[in-house]
Amino acid sequence: MKTIQLGSSDLHVSPICLGTMTFGEQVDEPTSHALLSHAVERGVTFWDTAEMYAVPPRAETFQLTETYIGHWIAKNPQLRDKLTIATKVAGPSRGMPWVRGGAMDVTAADIVAACEGSLKRLQTDVIDLYQLHWPTRNVPLFGMPYFDPSKDRAVTSMHTQLDALGQLVKAGKVRAVGLSNESPYGVCEFVRLAEQHGLPRVATVQNAYSLLNRTHENGMDEAMHRLNVSLLAYSPLAYGLLTGKYDASGITGPDAPANARITMFESTRKQRWGRPEALAAARRYNALALAHGLTPTRMALAYCYTKWQVASTIIGVTTQAQLDEDIDAYGTTLSPELLKAIDAIRWEMRDPAL
Repeated sequence: MKTIQLGSSDLHVSPICLGTMTFGEQVDEPTSHALLSHAVERGVTFWDTAEMYAVPPRAETFQLTETYIGHWIAKNPQLRDKLTIATKVAGPSRGMPWVRGGAMDVTAADIVAACEGSLKRLQTDVIDLYQLHWPTRNVPLFGMPYFDPSKDRAVTSMHTQLDALGQLVKAGKVRAVGLSNESPYGVCEFVRLAEQHGLPRVATVQNAYSLLNRTHENGMDEAMHRLNVSLLAYSPLAYGLLTGKYDASGITGPDAPANARITMFESTRKQRWGRPEALAAARRYNALALAHGLTPTRMALAYCYTKWQVASTIIGVTTQAQLDEDIDAYGTTLSPELLKAIDAIRWEMRDPAL
């Protein structure tokens, strides 16, 4: 696989990124380490984690994913220079009192302290890409479609947060900075502030992007293209809906796959991927893939892998078989006829997992 430059940073990464939020919940530490090692063998040397992980978030698993990765790095120090490690500082509390006491703000001191904690858990001297997990300001997030200005409140400014990230870069603890779950306004404002004040320029935005959620193409893609900011696409398989494993059983039926995330965790069924409309659209896309001689997984991933908007696609797995299947999909070309059929479904069903 060729490497991709992230924004205007000096980071060059694999076009597939290993997402690790299952480590510490669905995946135990020995299996996590085996997956990390296999990813390196397959050329996937870009890894993403967060202080909040594992997911679904619980006090008992808070920060556990980073700890697992740190133990792997400690056992394989000779491989650290081959890796690009990305992690994130959690945003304001979303019902998680174990994260900074449930604070509804993320101050400069919080960012610095969170980074120091991640460095220790990851057992590394530098974080290659450090991201704000979600905005501190009032933004429609995680399935909320509309902005409501009446919900605005006083929080730490974007400038102050960016200045804190700049301190970490200047200290050599962070190489590049990024955002996650951001809006066009957010990415434009962070870039403007960086250029105005000589602070680190945002290299990436990590947002959801899949056949079930192409809202990125409604303006965010233009903003990021013109500002030279790279998209890291997460949930390309829409929490498994685009693998076909829920097509026959649904997500709550007695025949639903027992070890699948939406089946196992009720909280995930209340999110955007648990909507009946999302499953209905997924069934349409999955049937389309099969009609064109592709597995649903291969078509969904190939769609992300080949879109000009996407720099690197974040895949989440629990088994080596899944990891290999996802990597093997790289290089698949989708025909113009198939792409036209995909667009026709999107025109009809829009973005049910936005």
